Amino acid sequence: MVQVDLDPIATPHDWSMHVNMRGPVTRAEYRAFCEANPDLRIERTAEGELIVMAPANARSGNQNFRLAAQLCNWALTDGTGVGFDSSSGFDLPNGSNRSPDLSWIRQSRLNALRAEQRLPYPQICPDFVLELRSSSDRLSVLMAKMQEYIECGAKLGWLIDPVERRVWVYRPSEKVEALDEPLTLEAGPMMPGFVLDLDPIWNPQI
Repeated sequence: MVQVDLDPIATPHDWSMHVNMRGPVTRAEYRAFCEANPDLRIERTAEGELIVMAPANARSGNQNFRLAAQLCNWALTDGTGVGFDSSSGFDLPNGSNRSPDLSWIRQSRLNALRAEQRLPYPQICPDFVLELRSSSDRLSVLMAKMQEYIECGAKLGWLIDPVERRVWVYRPSEKVEALDEPLTLEAGPMMPGFVLDLDPIWNPQI
């Protein structure tokens, strides 16, 4: 059984709560903890620390829904890969388990996984990841997570920040690119034809 003590330092402006464990949490313990707490949004760091996150606020949830629809429509038409929403966790090569707000993996890479590597959490880093900052997220934390994705094998990452009205683009071996309130984002050769309309971000419905 995994025993935990919740960190009392968390504040209303930092809605991700780090869980102090009696030693690092193994992948098996993490899976058991998630199965016992299906209503929680949980990630595991490479050091074996659990992070429990509050549900997204309504505006962020609606924005992510509208972005997810665009990725879904493109992925179904393109047919070369599989898209995932924020409820999907991945066992990354560095030992962490992360749940990007949106992600996409080329089908050929998924097909190369052995059966035991597929479930419950695919042991793979997505080719493409997107994180959407909510008003309660610390930008430094999200930037560190984006860098982690790239170091674990992601080929393209978008960090979208409605708070500062900016987008950061991450690619391997390239300097992070900062864009001020772009109208669209183009994925390029890796995901040909995928152009993300950012109107849902700059002009939210709620």
